[in-house]
Amino acid sequence: MALEVMARASTPIPLDASFRAEPGELLALVGHSGSGKTTLLRTIAGLWRPETARVTVDGEVWLDTASGVNRPPHRRHVGVVFQNYALFPHMTAAQNVIAAMDPGAPNMRSEAERLLALVNLPGLADRKPAQLSGGQQQRVAVARALARRPQALLLDEPFSAVDRATRERLYDEIIALRAHLKMPVVLVTHDVNEAQLLADRMVVIEKGRVVREGTTAEVMADPEALRAMGIREIAAMLPAIIVEHLDDGLTRLDAATGPLFLPTIEGAPGTRVRVRIMAHEVILARARPEGLSAQNILAGKVTRIVSGTGPGVIVHVAVGGDEILARITRRAADQMRLQAGDAVHAIVKSMAVARDHVARAPARGEAAQ
Repeated sequence: MALEVMARASTPIPLDASFRAEPGELLALVGHSGSGKTTLLRTIAGLWRPETARVTVDGEVWLDTASGVNRPPHRRHVGVVFQNYALFPHMTAAQNVIAAMDPGAPNMRSEAERLLALVNLPGLADRKPAQLSGGQQQRVAVARALARRPQALLLDEPFSAVDRATRERLYDEIIALRAHLKMPVVLVTHDVNEAQLLADRMVVIEKGRVVREGTTAEVMADPEALRAMGIREIAAMLPAIIVEHLDDGLTRLDAATGPLFLPTIEGAPGTRVRVRIMAHEVILARARPEGLSAQNILAGKVTRIVSGTGPGVIVHVAVGGDEILARITRRAADQMRLQAGDAVHAIVKSMAVARDHVARAPARGEAAQ
C-alpha cells in the first residue's frame, strides 16, 4: 500500500517535489512555513491540483495530470487530521466519527466507539468538542480520519494547538496507535524534534524542492539538510529498552551502546524507546575517563569526521550497532589527532537528555487495521 507522490507547479508557490511512503511507515515532511509541505498534503487529499502531478496508492491512480485522472476527495480513501482538527461543534465525538464513514455502513455507532477507544477515548463518545480538551479533540480527529478506512493517513501539524505536556503524551499515543496501522502515514511539521522522535524517514523541503530524503538518522546527520531546516542542533537517535526505574530517580536503559542512565522515563520495563542525544552534549575521550560525574561513558570507534564552515566538526562514532554524533571544535579534533578507525569514548551526562527527547519507539509488523 505504498504512497507515491510527484507534484510540480509554478503557483501559488514554485513546487517540484516527489517522495514515496511505504506501508506502515511514518514519513515526516519537514521545512519552514511556506516551503510547500501542506500543499503536498492537499495534493494527496485531492484538495488542490498542481499543474503537473501524479499520486498513486498501492498502484491505484488518484491523480495523473498527464492522462487526465483526478479522483475527487470523497473517492480517495485518505484520512486527514487538520491543524485545527475541524470537528463539527454541534456533533458529539461519536457523531463526528460516524460522519466520516460510508453511508449505510453497518454498526456505525459501535465502530465509532471502537475507534474512540483505539485513540484512548473510551466513555467519551457522547461529549461535544467544547466538552473536550485540546488533546482529546485531536484524538477524535484521528479517530474520524481512521473511520474512512484510509489507504493513507495525513497529519497536518496535528500537535501545534496543544501545550507541551499534552503534546508529549500525544506523541506516545500516536506511536502506540501505529501498532494498529498498516497504511503509510505522512506527517507535516516544522518541529524537527517532533519529526525525529516520531518519523521513520524524513523529507526536507525548501522553497518547494526536496533537498534531502532518507532515514531520520541519515537526515539528522546531514549538515545541508539541517541548514535547510534552519537548525544547528545535530543529534543522533539511539534505540533502547527500559530495564528498571532506580530509587535515585534515574531509569536504566539497555542499548547497543551498553547501559544508559537517564532521568526517570515513563514506561514499564521492556518498553522500547528512542533517545535523542544532541551532538553538542557529547564529549570525546581517547581513554576511558575515571572520576567523572557523567554516568554514561560509551565505547566506540570513529567512522568519519565531517567539517563545517565554522570552527566545528561532527564526529561520527559507531557504538554497538548504532551511531552517536559529537560536535567538537576542529582544534580539539586536531589536538586528539582523531581519524576514522580510532577508538574513543563518548561521554553523555544523564541530565543532558531532556524529557521530551525520549519517546516510545514505534511498533512495527503488528498492523491490525
